[in-house]
Amino acid sequence: MPMLARLIELLGEPALLAVGGAAIGILFGFFAQRSAFCLRAAVIEFWRGQPGQKLAVWLLAFSAAVVAVQVLVLSGAMDVSGARQLATRGSLSGALLGGLVFGAGMIMTRGCASRLLVLAANGNLRALLSGLIFAVTAQASLGGVLAPLRHAISQWWTVDGGPARDLLAVTGLGHWGGLACGGVWLAAALWYSLRSGWGLWKWVGGVGTGLMIAAAWWFTASVAAESFDVVPVQGVTFSGPSAEWLMRVLALPAPRPGFDFGLLPGVFAGSFVAAWLGGGLRLEGFKDGYGMRRYIAGAVLMGFGAMLAGGCAVGAGVTGGAVFALTSWLTLVGMWTGAGLTDRWLDRRGAASGPAPADERAPALVAP
Repeated sequence: MPMLARLIELLGEPALLAVGGAAIGILFGFFAQRSAFCLRAAVIEFWRGQPGQKLAVWLLAFSAAVVAVQVLVLSGAMDVSGARQLATRGSLSGALLGGLVFGAGMIMTRGCASRLLVLAANGNLRALLSGLIFAVTAQASLGGVLAPLRHAISQWWTVDGGPARDLLAVTGLGHWGGLACGGVWLAAALWYSLRSGWGLWKWVGGVGTGLMIAAAWWFTASVAAESFDVVPVQGVTFSGPSAEWLMRVLALPAPRPGFDFGLLPGVFAGSFVAAWLGGGLRLEGFKDGYGMRRYIAGAVLMGFGAMLAGGCAVGAGVTGGAVFALTSWLTLVGMWTGAGLTDRWLDRRGAASGPAPADERAPALVAP
């Protein structure tokens, strides 16, 4: 790619990656805000037997990411075999247990890591506090007081990098089989979308969110292919970048800029613009101490679970799922299971036993 090579020569890899991360982040944040993309809401609709627009949006995003990534790989436009989700040694125990813990925390905070960032940009102070606690816990799990526990659990059951961690290689499906699987998911997404009713931003936002996952893979893989330096091939994720930005604020020297450097500010800006255009900017806070304790506990669970699993609902679930990383699919199973069980135990049982405290009476099928 002559143009990309010229941009690398002009800006350098770190600056180019940061600019690309910001651009993709802006579009991701815009689409995610306008479509109310949220794994937590989709899980609740699924487990309560009330499939609707939230499930449809998540399926549209997931299937669009899978189909687009597989098309790019089959066309030779990118190579993701060097991505950490496939190339490095992974933890099956960490993926499954981390997914369960993350799913539980996601229900308690009423949103996953990406949703918290989107909502914080719209003025939701509950999401802002939860996101900060999520980042602190993620950093503590990566290299702080929680790191030994994370490392110990991760060693229980591991898998070698390479073909053993690639579901398409393990099953023998190959990338054409991966594309077929994406087509099946897309058909399910279209069915649920039509069943739940027409909504412009449901379709545009859901598909656009998924395409940004594929765009991140393509962009970083293209820069890596053109660069003489080692450039990580990566997609959209929020756990690692959150911990990285926390350290940028708290300690010097700051980590080297890269794709993650531009991603989080980009998502924040894109969500802010989308909320501003849609009239969705408003300050929201806690109504009582009970709700605050719930959000704090949930954010801690999400931060530890994300680092244990190797990614959040977007990073491991959609980004890793789109390249058919075995650990990512195990994480998805854990997240859907943990979230479903927590919703049944915490919210549905509480609703059956009587009125909840004020801050706990948010609508069950919508994000906060």
